[in-house]
Amino acid sequence: MSDDADVTRPIGDAPALPPVPGSHRTQERPDRRQRPEKRSLGAVLGLTAANAVVPGTAFLASGRRRVGALVLVLFALLVAGGIWLATAGRRTAARLAVDSAYLNWIVAALAVIAVAWVVVVVTGYRSLLPRHSSAPRHVVGGVLVALLVAGIAYPAYRVGTVAVAQRGLIDGLFADDRESATVEDTPDPFGNRERINVLLLGGDGGEGREGVRTDTVIVASIATETGETTLFSLPRNLEDLPFPPESPLAAIYPEGFESGSESESLLNSVYRNGPADHPDVLGPTDDPGADFLKLGVGEALGLDIDYFVLVNLDGFSRLVDALGGITVNVNYYVPINGITGQELPDDYIAPGPDQHMDGYTALQFARGRYGLTDYDRMDRQRCTITAIIDEADPMTLLDQYQELAATTQDIVSTDIPRSALDDFVDLAFLVKDAEIRSVVFDTSLIDPAYPDYDLMRQIVQDTFAGAGGSGGPPGSAGPAAPEAPAPGTSASGAEVPNGSPPVPVEGAAPAAEVGDACAYDPVQAQAALDQGKPPTRND
Repeated sequence: MSDDADVTRPIGDAPALPPVPGSHRTQERPDRRQRPEKRSLGAVLGLTAANAVVPGTAFLASGRRRVGALVLVLFALLVAGGIWLATAGRRTAARLAVDSAYLNWIVAALAVIAVAWVVVVVTGYRSLLPRHSSAPRHVVGGVLVALLVAGIAYPAYRVGTVAVAQRGLIDGLFADDRESATVEDTPDPFGNRERINVLLLGGDGGEGREGVRTDTVIVASIATETGETTLFSLPRNLEDLPFPPESPLAAIYPEGFESGSESESLLNSVYRNGPADHPDVLGPTDDPGADFLKLGVGEALGLDIDYFVLVNLDGFSRLVDALGGITVNVNYYVPINGITGQELPDDYIAPGPDQHMDGYTALQFARGRYGLTDYDRMDRQRCTITAIIDEADPMTLLDQYQELAATTQDIVSTDIPRSALDDFVDLAFLVKDAEIRSVVFDTSLIDPAYPDYDLMRQIVQDTFAGAGGSGGPPGSAGPAAPEAPAPGTSASGAEVPNGSPPVPVEGAAPAAEVGDACAYDPVQAQAALDQGKPPTRND
């Protein structure tokens, strides 16, 4: 045998060394998720912006198709849900908005969606950015991402604050622990009721005024099947308000409400003087004045009053200012302050169409009465409410909702229970598209000093039955009303203060369209302007 090492060398080429584990994957199928070495800054910024608008596009562009598709599908579902809530699902959205528990979930869902959206924007940008990017590119991209994140976070924050404010409004206005002598909180408040009757009160309380006088008393009677609504307006100086025979108030006031003197026994004094003269007569209640009025007004009209809503004018101007003002038509000079027979007004609101008013001016427009009648003021207050509704566009509500919610809690009170809110949401959608009629119990129908309550009840029933109290169904023109007197005179021809509207004439149809009194009348307005502004205490 030979000692030469070459003797043992194998014949042929030496075998190849085994491959390094995993190296064949790198050589044969590069990682599709690997960020590219080259992508222009403009392309990165454009795709990042697109990813913020349509989440998932950045992942698709960077090759992460499964993640991109999943995010895109989730976004599509979210958009579809939003479109449904804004269209066919509006009633569901409104129901969610009046439920405190759901509002809590909405706030939480908003936070989760906002955080997830931000994560998608940031990670999408990182997946698009080339690995070897210069510092300036990082700075520019970081600024864009920061702006996009802010664009997502701020709207989410604003919507969240609206949801929180709405929850506070619901909890404060419809408190579960509220007591009422005239409302029983049941799971099905509407039941099989054909009509729901709500007492709408305008309280003229505030600085320099003792207590609250309800100068506006309106009953909204709403048909639950159609939403057709009739507003019955009662004058503030109505006397001898009756009460149901089964009520303890009937025994106290057998001849109608009375509180010492004629001026303190009018309808607008019942809210304040009734509970003051006879506290606790109705048992536990958080608003005895409202219960007094619900019972009395219901008996006067022959209706069962289900709920009340009181708006105190003390905070009314704040509400109008939060909306950015209101726009109304003015057909005659409306006084600012003043006491008839004692003190001239400080000034007047001049006639003119489409007048934009701030909170103070709108309050004077709704409150002014010097030289005019209670019925004139009742008309203007209805017009003011209509103007407020017209100004409440979605963007204004969203921008000012916290202030609006806080103001509403300050000036509005009601005994509507939470259990009835869903039913009221459904009813509101019907009312929105239904006819609204108005019956004003002015001097053409009754004498407030000696009211015929049987006649008032008959007018109410005739209106519901379709007679309209005037020989025609509600919604028809009814018999022709006598020709209105000329501006500046009453029906008898007697002079009235400059530019004031004519006194109602006997025989006019009691049911009329609500918008009629709010329309601009150029003839009446010009007649008032021709007569000139009435005297003020500064003249």
